[in-house]
Amino acid sequence: QVQLVESGGGLVQAGGSLRLSCAASGRTFSTYGMGWFRQAPGKERVFVATINWNGVGTYYADSVKGRFTISRDNAKNTVDLQMNSLKPEDTAVYYCAKSLRAFSTGIFEHEYGNWGQGTQVTVSS
Repeated sequence: QVQLVESGGGLVQAGGSLRLSCAASGRTFSTYGMGWFRQAPGKERVFVATINWNGVGTYYADSVKGRFTISRDNAKNTVDLQMNSLKPEDTAVYYCAKSLRAFSTGIFEHEYGNWGQGTQVTVSS
């Protein structure tokens, strides 16, 4: 069973930066796309960013494009989300997820089969 554990969340002022990390167990990490989603209080969970299996392909939600960068290290079984120029509206619980199928990615929750427990990011104004 794959386990995903996020870390790096916290409280930051608007304009600041945070780096989230997701550590994955299991031998098949390197052949699966990974994604980051977030859920703000009282709202549905939404797509943030995704990266394909070898790290060459990335895709971002419009709301974070140019500010967030997703990356992965297949040797360490980790996927990171560098978040710069943070805004109060970025406040949410951030989740990493592993795609359902090998060599695939996506922007919808149903395209992912394993989820972490989430890490809280709070951006103060």
